[in-house]
Amino acid sequence: MKFDSDIFVSYAHIDDQALVEGQKGWIANLHRALEIRLAQLLGKQPKIWRDPKLQGNDVFSDKLIDRLGRVGLLVSVLSPRYVNSDWCTRELREFYRVSESAGGIRVGDKIRVFKVVKTQIPLERHPGELQEVLGYDFFIVDPETGRARELSQGSGPEDSRRYWARLDDLAHDITEALTLLERQNGALPPAGVSSGASNSASADPADSSSAGSNSAGSNSTDSASTASGEEAVVVYLAETSFDLKNERDVIKRELLGHGYKVLPDRPLPLIAPEAEELIKGALERCKLSVHLVGRNYGIVPEGAAQSLVVLQNEYAIAFDGGDFTRLIWMPPNLTTDDERQRGFIDSLHNDPRIQDGADVLQASLEDFKTAIHKKLEPPEAAADDGHDLLDEVNLGDDLVRIYLICDQRDLDYTLPLEDYLYDQGFEVVVPVFDGDEAQLRKDHEENLVICDAIIFYYGSGNELWLRRKLREMQKSAAFGRTKPLRAKAIYVAQPETPQKRRIRTREALVIPQQKDFESLALAPFLEQLRS
Repeated sequence: MKFDSDIFVSYAHIDDQALVEGQKGWIANLHRALEIRLAQLLGKQPKIWRDPKLQGNDVFSDKLIDRLGRVGLLVSVLSPRYVNSDWCTRELREFYRVSESAGGIRVGDKIRVFKVVKTQIPLERHPGELQEVLGYDFFIVDPETGRARELSQGSGPEDSRRYWARLDDLAHDITEALTLLERQNGALPPAGVSSGASNSASADPADSSSAGSNSAGSNSTDSASTASGEEAVVVYLAETSFDLKNERDVIKRELLGHGYKVLPDRPLPLIAPEAEELIKGALERCKLSVHLVGRNYGIVPEGAAQSLVVLQNEYAIAFDGGDFTRLIWMPPNLTTDDERQRGFIDSLHNDPRIQDGADVLQASLEDFKTAIHKKLEPPEAAADDGHDLLDEVNLGDDLVRIYLICDQRDLDYTLPLEDYLYDQGFEVVVPVFDGDEAQLRKDHEENLVICDAIIFYYGSGNELWLRRKLREMQKSAAFGRTKPLRAKAIYVAQPETPQKRRIRTREALVIPQQKDFESLALAPFLEQLRS
């Protein structure tokens, strides 16, 4: 069906009243900005319709209903007045109804309604038709006061930046939906041929996020496809507590911009069994799950004892998907006043069960984005990178390198061991503890790649520290290592503990505890290394 208008903007007219006389209202500014951005993305002028003269005593006419049936997409601008307005909610219901005879309410896996949330409203107050639709939040919550603050074009620099980012998300997804509608109506060639939409919008019609998406809940399990017809990689981007919503939006935008499909594609239910079903179903389609952990514990669904943030991580731990992996991010210098969240953060640092199969990064968001892309690189590319690194480092020298891994508290105590190994002709590499978290981790991973042998100095670090370091060694192939280590040893040092007395493992040679440094104890390790 050919539509007379591309978009109808449904809104409460009080939301377009300017706070300052002589200025344009919020809706008028949104309309104008969206019109310009869509023209840039579509390559032609969009037809956007709204009624700026509508009054509260006007009659909901058949003429309006007829016109709604000839509109491609509906943009509903939610506010307290909107959800209390019989007129606004009827516009929404009528659009759903008439759309069934005008090509259906869906285009691909998306519905033809875009939810713009101007003012924070509890989800249960959203119209029923929109409660399972991820929206575009044009507000932020002040972490200090807990109050929501609307974003606008005239906000301060940071809020203005957020406003334009939200608008760009909305414009990209509308562009994609309009392109799909045109293709569905035969005005464009089939998928696989360029549609004119921006390359930064995902080519998969099911892509969505809190940063911007109108995808409704769907049982469709069709694979995502890129514009070239290739299957897209699917990433599970876990829902977060509200304090990290902006960071999640940034990651979402980054993934979509590189052609990845992102799940979940609708808000997580607040009933525990329903949330579990949705999360597990989404994880089954994913190669990677990404979890952002902040200072807030998050929402606890009905029937559960843990927050959705914790539950998503738990289900990802239990998921056995072959090469499936997890990435967990925390902001640098993260602190919290919530005892539950403090316990969760401690477990991320120390619990071997949670760390197994996951990388926990406490770094800048930009460094975390880099880590995500590294995880999503094809294995062949990662292996090639590691080979190049080894060739570059070892070029022109015959040095045998030993990575002496220790806790920062033991750095001075390792000196006798370090001096002895150096005197034996080996190059000894010790960890760096001062600097940016991401740089320190990168240096650690590169040492795991380039060194020929590893000694774990088991002194002040506890058993969890040792297990974590052993797992990092096991994952060295993921960092680019292509050759096996010549030798691995655990040097058991002071202080004496029951755990150290009973230590035994086949992962590495155990050098028994010595009160003072004794070079003879290293003989088995050196024999392995030299052979």
